Amino acid sequence: MVFDYREAALSAEDRALCDYAVKLTVSPGEMGDRDVVRLRELGFSDAAITIATQVVGYFNYINRIADGLGVEPEGWMELDEAEWRRKKGVGYGV
Repeated sequence: MVFDYREAALSAEDRALCDYAVKLTVSPGEMGDRDVVRLRELGFSDAAITIATQVVGYFNYINRIADGLGVEPEGWMELDEAEWRRKKGVGYGV
């Protein structure tokens, strides 16, 4: 799931939450009531949606701060998938 959550065997709830996080990150101006309604339909409370939104927003914020200050990513963050799996000893079926 490190490289693409869409390839993981996630529950409908986890998949929807990941979709929400991606949309909020990539195109925040396109977020709307329907995005929140979808999560509610899957059983997320307003408190859980608020917390998820704050966590996603925080990570987006801190990444932009790091980018703006020229902070270099750690070496493992720049590995391609095959190299990351080799170094971590992770199999593809995991």
